[in-house]
Amino acid sequence: MKNPWVKYLVLRIGTFSAFLAVMLLLQFDPFFASAIAAVLALAISLIFFGNQRDAVSEAIYRAKNKKNDSDSDSEDSADDSADDSRN
Repeated sequence: MKNPWVKYLVLRIGTFSAFLAVMLLLQFDPFFASAIAAVLALAISLIFFGNQRDAVSEAIYRAKNKKNDSDSDSEDSADDSADDSRN
């Protein structure tokens, strides 16, 4: 998968669903089963899905710090000059 968000999301939801299905098949209370499945899925993802979590973190960082195109730069400089002329 090319998008790290999708891969991490599928792994997390799949882990939760697997634990939930097993607990429901063992006839646990649905509320209790979902709470335990959530805790177990969180623990498994923290222990085993570190590489995927790092990839998502890097994707967030790249999206936040991507360079603006030349049009955005010219608009920013026009806004800055308009603000300076008002003061």
